[in-house]
Amino acid sequence: MRLTLHQLRLLLAVSREGGVTRAAQRLHLTQPTLSAQLRQLSEQVGLALFERVGRRLHLTAAGEAVVASAQRVEHELEALDETLAGLRGDLAGRLRLAVVSTAETFIPRLLGDFRRERPAVEVSLVVLNRDAVIRRLADNLDDLYIMSRPPEAPVVVATPFLNNPLVVIAPADHALAGRSALPVAALAEEEFVLREPGSGTRQATEHFFAEHGLTLRPRLELGSNEAVRQAVAGGLGLSVLSAHALAHAADEGIAVLSVVDTPVYSQWQVVYPGGKRLSPLAAAFLGFLQTRAPELNRTAQARLSAARR
Repeated sequence: MRLTLHQLRLLLAVSREGGVTRAAQRLHLTQPTLSAQLRQLSEQVGLALFERVGRRLHLTAAGEAVVASAQRVEHELEALDETLAGLRGDLAGRLRLAVVSTAETFIPRLLGDFRRERPAVEVSLVVLNRDAVIRRLADNLDDLYIMSRPPEAPVVVATPFLNNPLVVIAPADHALAGRSALPVAALAEEEFVLREPGSGTRQATEHFFAEHGLTLRPRLELGSNEAVRQAVAGGLGLSVLSAHALAHAADEGIAVLSVVDTPVYSQWQVVYPGGKRLSPLAAAFLGFLQTRAPELNRTAQARLSAARR
């Protein structure tokens, strides 16, 4: 059996896109051409690689085995590219990042700045909930992972780089808005709009209230900061969000409540599997994040101050 790199890349594209049509569009191929290539690959393997269920293609056991090998080959080639770039004195290659959804307020802009300094770098960014990021971490699918609460298992290296102040927010016309030094007990009867179970913000919020002997009353669970902000502005309840996610809170009809013992401080951390050797590109991005952290901390503090006026 002689498989080519071209065939493996086609298979990876179909696997990632979940179908031939979308993969063909991304690869700038016609659908019949891509289908013919996949048939040829299946014939060489001697087993079906996909099966169709409804309108989607699903990998067979043979397909999963070939895709797993294709991913390893892809990673090895990317590592070779980075090594050769380092020997040439360049910083190039593909940087693969997986970040929790609460980090989407600042990571894309930082990536843009990083690439402007290093135009030869390509970036693959996935934004997921915490549980999904941890699964990718366990499978070592990316170079770096960004979250506020690293898992206890698997063993990881976690480098804090940015403060993550969590604050209590409410509709701008809420009865508690504008009051100073609110005791946490004043929130006991309030309903909350919360992030999904398992998210770092949700865990930190539940821990904070438990420390004060209170139990949250979740009215609604949502999967993104944007949805939480809109729900709070719409009067559906209070919430706890990172100051980095506030943006122009006052313009959105949101107030930050002056609650005793808040902000609740945690830290954004860059995480990768224990024992993993970072590529020069991944190490450079980690250093870049640490350099930019003071500016981001100032921005978050300015947003927080503006929202409390």
